[in-house]
Amino acid sequence: MSGHGHRFNPDKASKLLDPKRKQIIAPEMVMELFELRRSDVVADLGAGNGYFTVPLAINTDQTVYAVDIEPKMLHFLQEHARMKNVKNIKYVESNLESIPINDGEVDKILIAFVIHEVPDRQKVYNELKRIKKQEGKIVLVEWQAVESEMGPSLKERIPSEELQKELKKNDFQVEVTELNNQVYAISIQ
Repeated sequence: MSGHGHRFNPDKASKLLDPKRKQIIAPEMVMELFELRRSDVVADLGAGNGYFTVPLAINTDQTVYAVDIEPKMLHFLQEHARMKNVKNIKYVESNLESIPINDGEVDKILIAFVIHEVPDRQKVYNELKRIKKQEGKIVLVEWQAVESEMGPSLKERIPSEELQKELKKNDFQVEVTELNNQVYAISIQ
């Protein structure tokens, strides 16, 4: 159940806003999978520099929790949000194994390109259950287990079947969507 624990280097943060990334997965795809509503409280776990966080915040009237373990990334995110005049983001410096968000507070949770970096995924799954509202939804986006120009090395990637089995063992109802040949999403109820 343990992940690899290899963290993204914040000195490469500008790569995360690369326009090429939009071709692989646009934030709009995530919002569609989420069925995001203006009344949704959202948590972006492993928010990085806000590639998904800022568009999510623009499309909800509620709080968006931007959770990241790396203060440097949260600083980039604050700058990104300031430039877009987005004010409903709450910045949370934390790992994903013990998140300082209240029980049952969040309608929609996004974990994009992060779960393969987590040392103990079981603890993360427990936290997801804790912070999500009963009728809430989680979207997990990860790299396909194939070689590609972007993303982590092949040995760090988690095949969708493996992640799907792991989530089902944790009593999650899951639906896998192949977004393209490089990325998949798992919608979790």
